[in-house]
Amino acid sequence: MHRPVFIAAVLIAALPSAPSFAVTAKEKMATCKFGADDQKLAGAARAKFMKKCMANKNDPRGSAGAAGAGAAGGVPPPPKN
Repeated sequence: MHRPVFIAAVLIAALPSAPSFAVTAKEKMATCKFGADDQKLAGAARAKFMKKCMANKNDPRGSAGAAGAGAAGGVPPPPKN
């Protein structure tokens, strides 16, 4: 009888300490600035990087990665459903 109550209490107590996957705009800006500083970007290149970074696009292939890699590598692109 006491065991399920104890387990529920432990889970409830541990819930607030779990990491949050939601990123605030302030945290995202700090991460993007760090990336721009790390790459030593300035001027138009920095502005372009910051805009792309803040747009929340996480695809490492870029916008033309799938089509370009398939044509150049001799592998057809995956079918579109």
